[in-house]
Amino acid sequence: MNRISFASGIVPECGPLETIQAAAAGGFDATGLWVEPEKWTAQLTRDARRALADSGLELLDVEVIWIKPGDSLDPHKAVIDIGAALGAKNVLCVSSDPDAGRTAGHLSALCEHAEGCAMRVALEFGIFTEVKSLRAALSILDAVAHPLRALLVDPIHVDRSGTTADDIAAVPRALLPYAQFCDAPAKRPDPADFNAIIADAVDLREQCGEGGLPLEDLYRALPKGIPLSIELRSKRLRDSFPDAGDRAKAVATATRQWLASVC
Repeated sequence: MNRISFASGIVPECGPLETIQAAAAGGFDATGLWVEPEKWTAQLTRDARRALADSGLELLDVEVIWIKPGDSLDPHKAVIDIGAALGAKNVLCVSSDPDAGRTAGHLSALCEHAEGCAMRVALEFGIFTEVKSLRAALSILDAVAHPLRALLVDPIHVDRSGTTADDIAAVPRALLPYAQFCDAPAKRPDPADFNAIIADAVDLREQCGEGGLPLEDLYRALPKGIPLSIELRSKRLRDSFPDAGDRAKAVATATRQWLASVC
């Protein structure tokens, strides 16, 4: 069965240490962390490293590097440096730059920066960004042409962009070191309504098997056994489980039950 990781978006109210504690309480195999370089300190690095070691959790990814027109690479590189200090395997990137060439240039520079720690630099596509489709993401990654480049697949963004499981199955396996996972309502938001798209992504996700996505087909399209970051941003889940540890347990239990049913 796939190792499952606790995405930081499950507990948006929590800082890094609280996220690690929740992931451990839930019985996850790994966790992700939200990194804001301007707020991060050397002491937080030491505390987070200790918390990860004490919990036995792997740090699957850190997020988010958000590429924007005219931005500096320095804060993006800082996210990688913090992740490297904590042993992160991947860094999640999205782009709001409409210039695909600039996005590719940024990603190339970030891959080069990550060479010392061999962290994969994973580009996520979705209609909420300027990399709106799988085809656009693969074109950018082809231009990057660095062994540390990667693609991040998220079921809700796959569906909302009109991407199919067959499309994912055709992606080169080396580009998929891990994937995000969740379910979601079958009804798609209006692609012209940005607020509806964001609400769909941050509030309306569902436990695996409880939504309307072709989740089993997508699961089988991914490389067998890759780690899954359970990106379950859900207002209903937050309201039902105000305690972060209880929320993590509910997500881990439902995810493992679903995985057992399809494995």
